[in-house]
Amino acid sequence: MNRLPDLEAWAIFAKVAETGSFARAAADLGLSQPTVSKALGRLEHRLQTTLFHRTSRRMSLTASGQASLERAARILSEGEAVEAEVTEQSKTLRGAIRIAAPMSFGIGHLAPALPAFMALHPEVTLDLHFSDELIDVVAQGFDLALRISSLPDSSLLARRLCGVRILLVGAPAYFERHGRPAHPRDLAGHRALRYVHARVGEAWRFSHRTRGEFSQVVPSALRVNNAEALAPALRAGLGLAMQPEFLVWDDLRAGLVEEAPMDGWQAPPIALHIVTPPGRARPARVQALMEYLAAHFRAVPWAGAD
Repeated sequence: MNRLPDLEAWAIFAKVAETGSFARAAADLGLSQPTVSKALGRLEHRLQTTLFHRTSRRMSLTASGQASLERAARILSEGEAVEAEVTEQSKTLRGAIRIAAPMSFGIGHLAPALPAFMALHPEVTLDLHFSDELIDVVAQGFDLALRISSLPDSSLLARRLCGVRILLVGAPAYFERHGRPAHPRDLAGHRALRYVHARVGEAWRFSHRTRGEFSQVVPSALRVNNAEALAPALRAGLGLAMQPEFLVWDDLRAGLVEEAPMDGWQAPPIALHIVTPPGRARPARVQALMEYLAAHFRAVPWAGAD
């Protein structure tokens, strides 16, 4: 069976020939002198020939060493060149990143965050996929995905970016007509504007610091597969919705919708996460985007505590 060439030993041989000294070669390469000596001995044993004449005062190349020097020097210079090139490339990030994100969040919050990253790294290309369906990150070849949930156990690697509150909201006109619920059981007489991809099912769940948990089924007036589509009916006072704070932040500030008081009852908190495939090193460009997004979403006004 053919063996791979001992490229390390050939590079060391070239450096020894260049410097004329084991000690100087060791210093230039950042190796110990015994390591250099062993590499040369290993190479000579493998070739069954002597590459240097050694005396107590000087060292010179043998005929075999002289015949090998040009190609050995090329091995050393090519290795140094490729490392320098890769190091230089790593300073300038380049390549594609495939990203998956929920539709409304992706359009309203992820997409506006990306131009600044693109300006910093013009040789990185971004491939965005927005969907409220649960994307298989591994099978569909995504480098990362944004998920807004309490993540179930998963083989994916997850990094929490910020908390996301789920708020029970309605238009002021709705509350004027139907009253403001003070307890989850009061919701039985209200109308739900429902996002079908929420994992809570038909019942809306709430928790209280001292009273525990409570679930209540609320009759549906509207069902959608994208939570942003609830906004017109919500503003028109046609029902209540359980919405992530980032979707209703502007409407709350404008007074178009209000949060139901609920006397301390709150929906279980969720969070914004980055998930990545397991078991492989992340390219520098992907890690850079993750750090950028982490810093960006820590600073948004609706972000909850980590």
